[in-house]
Amino acid sequence: MNDLTILAQGASDLEVLAEGVNLLWVLVATFLIFFMHAGFAMLEAGQVRSKNVANQLTKNLLTWSVGVLAFFLVGAALSSIVGYLTGAPGMWSVGGEFAAILEPSGVNDWVGWLFGAVFAMTAATIVSGAVAGRCKLRTYVTYTVLLAAVIYPVVVGFTWAGGILATIGFHDFAGGMVVHGMGGLAGLTAAWVVGPRLGRFDDDGSANVIPGHSVTFAVLGTLILAFGWYGFNVGTAATVFAVDDGTISLAAFATVGRVALITTLGMATGALGAGAVSLLRTGKVDTLYVANGLLAGLVGVTGIADDIVWPGALVVGLLAGAQLPFVFEFVEKRLNIDDVCAVFPVHGSAGILGTLAYPFVAVGTWQGFSLGAVLSGLAVQTAGVLLIGLWTVVATGSVFGIARALGQARVTPAHEREGLDVAEHGVETYPEFGIGESGEMPAEHLRADGGTPPNGGEIKLVTAIVRPDRLTNVKRALADIGAPSLTVTNVSGRGSQPAKLGQWRGEEYVVDLHQKVKVECVVADIPAEDVIEAIRGAANTGEPGDGKIFVVPIENACQVRTGKTGTEAV
Repeated sequence: MNDLTILAQGASDLEVLAEGVNLLWVLVATFLIFFMHAGFAMLEAGQVRSKNVANQLTKNLLTWSVGVLAFFLVGAALSSIVGYLTGAPGMWSVGGEFAAILEPSGVNDWVGWLFGAVFAMTAATIVSGAVAGRCKLRTYVTYTVLLAAVIYPVVVGFTWAGGILATIGFHDFAGGMVVHGMGGLAGLTAAWVVGPRLGRFDDDGSANVIPGHSVTFAVLGTLILAFGWYGFNVGTAATVFAVDDGTISLAAFATVGRVALITTLGMATGALGAGAVSLLRTGKVDTLYVANGLLAGLVGVTGIADDIVWPGALVVGLLAGAQLPFVFEFVEKRLNIDDVCAVFPVHGSAGILGTLAYPFVAVGTWQGFSLGAVLSGLAVQTAGVLLIGLWTVVATGSVFGIARALGQARVTPAHEREGLDVAEHGVETYPEFGIGESGEMPAEHLRADGGTPPNGGEIKLVTAIVRPDRLTNVKRALADIGAPSLTVTNVSGRGSQPAKLGQWRGEEYVVDLHQKVKVECVVADIPAEDVIEAIRGAANTGEPGDGKIFVVPIENACQVRTGKTGTEAV
């Protein structure tokens, strides 16, 4: 084996090593981005009412399932075609690109497609939070297919696939505008066309607060998204090694440290910006604003993280978080658009802000400042925002406008009041009123022993209004005295328990109707006094608001199955 053969073999080994590391890097980043769907699911589930949680989770599952198929079958190829048709002559060979998509020639092509797909699905899932609580599932799924197959790929064609915006120098590193800005504008448009949830606005246009059911879920989702975002931003530096003339060197990975730092600074200052504005406006640091601000800060730096100075990350993140409360209030109170999960302030306006801020904080700007260069860059970035925004709004508005004209945009008022979990899926996310842990009542508690008829031989109805968290104790206490038959209802009301002020995304609202459960127990062979004592002992916390117990006589009863009446029916 001569020296040339040895050198050739060594270069080949280096190329294999570089390719393997590069592929592994892209796949790990891809898996991190996919995991962001868990974050979106939790974030959105926490911001909707408990009766709509399963619907929101289902939409997130279907977004990925139908969206990735649409992108695979149509969207990936369409983005290349749009890039070819709108880009500079000679930049692309559309026949070769399309053939490569139909049957990729190597493992790099397969991995590259998957990396593009998780970005597409991120854009798609943003929209679900804006139309939560009233949009028909079939309409949302239809829109997801069209977004993944057409709407998003056209935006990619304009930019990353070498289209018109790429030719003029539009800068979007990891999707600040291409993914998030586009998704935020799509969500805002869809929410406007579909219309607000029932009771969200009064006839005079004033807004009513409809709090979500779990800040815990919202914060957990936020942290999962922030974790996955490192794959989103840092992973876009998608080439670790390069081999040139038999030597190995860092490729795009040379920027990975800057991207990681900018991403971290953006999320931190975004949370601080939103929290500070909340504190100044309401005197309290709103938890949901802090969570949403963290995400807004991430969005703000996503498109520019590869090429800005670190002080720029502090400024952009801070502004992206600070703008959130103001933009949300404008959308809610001026436009009267019901953006349930604040997708436009988090993704739309923050993405636009970061995109337009690029010329002011770019590394090149601070290495040699030129006002002309800054203004020229601003013009290019503005053109990109306008083109992407116009296409997104028109396309999204058309899809949901047609659905609205056909009466398919939203569920019926009755189904909306009932909740989309039951109306659209036939499930209850929180079936908390089941009996016991196993769902069965011990046989010894099914009926008390006979003896002298209690209650003077009459039937009594014992009704108790108690705290929801005492329900399990009440059920056990009733079972222990042999009174297992009961009816439980979710109710709200007021009594001696004082009203309090609640806050949701910086807005205060009066809570004077407290959530309770009503337990009704009809007894004949068990003394009503025993039932009262059992409930009182189980429900008592010693605080105002423990509830009341009422006893009324029942004139008669009839068992449906047997036709027995009176005490025998009970």
